[in-house]
Amino acid sequence: MPDLRPLDDRPAPPSGRPPRTVLHVDMDAFYAAVEQRDRPELRGKPVIVGANPLGGRGRGVVSTASYEARRFGVGSAMPISQAFRLCPKGVYLPVDMEKYGRESERIMKILRRFTDRVEPVSIDEAFLDVSGSGRAFGTGEEIARRLKDAIRRETQLTASVGVAASKLVAKVASDMRKPDGLVVVPPGAEGAFLAPLPVRRLWGVGPKVEEMLARLGVQTIGDLVALDPKRLERRLGTHGHDLLALAKGLDERDVVSEPAEAKSLGQEHTYDRDTDDPERLRRTLLELADGVARRLRRHGLKSRTVTLKYRDEAFRTLTRAETLASPTDSGNEIFALVWRLFEGLHGPRKVRLLGIYASGLGDGSAQLDLFITPPSPADQARDRVNARFGEGALTRASLLGRRERP
Repeated sequence: MPDLRPLDDRPAPPSGRPPRTVLHVDMDAFYAAVEQRDRPELRGKPVIVGANPLGGRGRGVVSTASYEARRFGVGSAMPISQAFRLCPKGVYLPVDMEKYGRESERIMKILRRFTDRVEPVSIDEAFLDVSGSGRAFGTGEEIARRLKDAIRRETQLTASVGVAASKLVAKVASDMRKPDGLVVVPPGAEGAFLAPLPVRRLWGVGPKVEEMLARLGVQTIGDLVALDPKRLERRLGTHGHDLLALAKGLDERDVVSEPAEAKSLGQEHTYDRDTDDPERLRRTLLELADGVARRLRRHGLKSRTVTLKYRDEAFRTLTRAETLASPTDSGNEIFALVWRLFEGLHGPRKVRLLGIYASGLGDGSAQLDLFITPPSPADQARDRVNARFGEGALTRASLLGRRERP
């Protein structure tokens, strides 16, 4: 039976470090699940997110595949063309980062109700240290059940959760019974839990290390623990020592809370086919500028530095940045700046990718910025309409029917 006593009642581990309860929360097929929730006609169908508007015939990679699509062998990071061959009748959708970002913010707020020690790992997963939350919310398993219920009730999405005394074991556990899973690994059971799993489950074991370990007869994490440590260190040096500790479930890494202030935010768009159409390039930059400005306003931030990212058909990637005299959250101002930067960069080659990033972020409350103007009435009206009726409900005439979906 799992040891579900409050952490304060458990004996300290041999290292002398106070025992911890760490949760790893991982949303199930996040992008695809959001699309299936918002479009009921997609439920039960294979949904592949990451395509361009041309569907499976274009470039790109799979960002997320629904569980229905995974039955056909479709997986994350797979080229869209390969996914289309495996699942030609799937529903192929472009990535909508604005929508997924909003859902991620809602989910992270739910997690922070249970502890202030939340470490987002990506848009759809996070670690929580709930060692100090036992008296308010119960054991690690009880907290996991409560936050899973809250996520389901408030977002109509499911999450899988691993509960353990370390980040590594919690992350491995969260992946064991997807979707909508909950796996608890009690203190002292880490070695038995990890032993039968493939060695590639360990952090730091990529394809090359896995191949080298296979030559030593290591297939599972248990095989690694049984290997002579000196033999392992001769092959991998200090990395071998670290791997052996992880294989035993020993992971002292802390859950590091997210910084209170973001350092930058931005958006990118990769074209399905490289283009040199000047009007299309202009529309893309205008849409990206509006998107970045909208996110700034949503968070109550202004940007002092704006960066243009530019990649051409030869995969040459260039960036150019400019610092403004006064911070801004205006799409018009951001577009005017990046268009000037773009004209200084663009040459005879076609363009593959464009991106805009805002940094030097603040809320405009510093004394230096006392006279910063608020968002324009047009921006405020557009934000209100889009917040109520969905992204793109009110947009520029030049973008009507031509959105690039960055």
